[in-house]
Amino acid sequence: MNSKYEAVIGLEVHAQLLTDTKIFCGCSTKFGNEPNSNVCPVCLGHSGVLPVLNKKVVEFSVLMGLATNCTINENSIFARKNYFYPDLPKGYQISQYELPICEHGFLEILMKDGNKKKIGITRIHMEEDAGKLIHDQGGKTLVDINRCGVPLLEIVSEPDIRTPEEAYLYLTKMKQILQYLDICDGNMEEGSLRCDANISIRLSGSEKFSTKTEIKNLNSFRNVERALTYEIHRQIEAVKDGEEIIQQTLLWDADLNEAYPMRSKEEAHDYRYFPDPDLMPVVVDKEWKQEIYSSIPELPDKKLGRFIEWFSLPHYDAEVLTQSKDIAAYYEKVVSITDDYKTASNWVMSEVLGVINEKKIGINDFSVEPEKLGKMINLIKDGTISSKIAKEIFPLMIDENKDPEEIIKEKNLVQISDESEILKIVEIILSNNKDQVQSYLKGNEKILGFFIGQIMKETKGKANPKIVNEILKKKLEEIRLLNNQEK
Repeated sequence: MNSKYEAVIGLEVHAQLLTDTKIFCGCSTKFGNEPNSNVCPVCLGHSGVLPVLNKKVVEFSVLMGLATNCTINENSIFARKNYFYPDLPKGYQISQYELPICEHGFLEILMKDGNKKKIGITRIHMEEDAGKLIHDQGGKTLVDINRCGVPLLEIVSEPDIRTPEEAYLYLTKMKQILQYLDICDGNMEEGSLRCDANISIRLSGSEKFSTKTEIKNLNSFRNVERALTYEIHRQIEAVKDGEEIIQQTLLWDADLNEAYPMRSKEEAHDYRYFPDPDLMPVVVDKEWKQEIYSSIPELPDKKLGRFIEWFSLPHYDAEVLTQSKDIAAYYEKVVSITDDYKTASNWVMSEVLGVINEKKIGINDFSVEPEKLGKMINLIKDGTISSKIAKEIFPLMIDENKDPEEIIKEKNLVQISDESEILKIVEIILSNNKDQVQSYLKGNEKILGFFIGQIMKETKGKANPKIVNEILKKKLEEIRLLNNQEK
């Protein structure tokens, strides 16, 4: 970005909560059900019905507030946000306005240079989701109102974000916390995590805010990063050309990699908020707040620090393993079987994550139980098998769901560690390759790899590499000494 200017970015994150039922009625929140089947008179806004607040929504909201260092307001109020839209049957959305449940929090992101940056959170409030419009259906637009009334948290950041990279890190951390708390699955493809971005530019160091634009339709964190990069560049070029930035809402087109105007927004829209007359104020007293606080699980930053301390892992390893609570749990089960923490880390990060990423499955759907992986790592550690053999066994463990010991026995893959047996093979290989032996004795140490390859071929990869290396070098030095004596 042009160093003359800096971006001022604020993000609004909408997170669908993992409750079984909607925020104000007993309808299911399950995604993928038949369109317009998860509905009732309450979420359809029929006359004479009354909303009843889902207690779990309040508890999840307080959990998120506590996890992001927010003040939890003892009293908060629901308000009606009035606007007309085809997927909003009531003609208003129940949300929170003047008195949200959580305010004035922050989370920290770790920058590439190793420094931490604090991003403020203005507010977290509860609201109900609207329905969904399905366009391009034979020239018609269809309405699915299953989503009406699904509970949402709206998490509004302070305008503390300065680069697209910071926005990406902030969203990644936000999603991670939501998933660690088990209150949102973070699935952007299904719309359970959505983001709108507000962007403006100003002269670097200036305190004055410039005209902002808002980008919607951001369905992945990478698209957020790309959209912000695009809009920052567009605004800088416009200002340099003497153009005025117009306050407007933009839609992001990921295929074209550009944003286009949805509507102008010269003035803030008047939603005519007023307190919802059908809902009492939400009261979170100290006792209830403490009860919710006591249920907070170990959060990502704390778990990362513990992995570094307990398992002596590099920061990078700990960061990868704690990216997901389920991956962290898998690793901890592996190291409950083996104390070779670094080898376990390497296997989970490379082999395990490689398979689940390729198959696009979750770690909980991975067929190799962590205890079996732990057993295999112990077999490498005690010399029963080599790392090479382990990589042959691993696919069989995935496909056949068998213990590593069972596969080793069936395939006769036990590593040869008997020194006398290896010595015999070494002597045969050296005897059959006298020219290469002379080359080694003349200083060509690279040919050592040739001998090791021949020995491994002879033993079908089962010879213990460490013992092979020791015996081979010892035998070659004996030949060197014998040759010197003969001279």
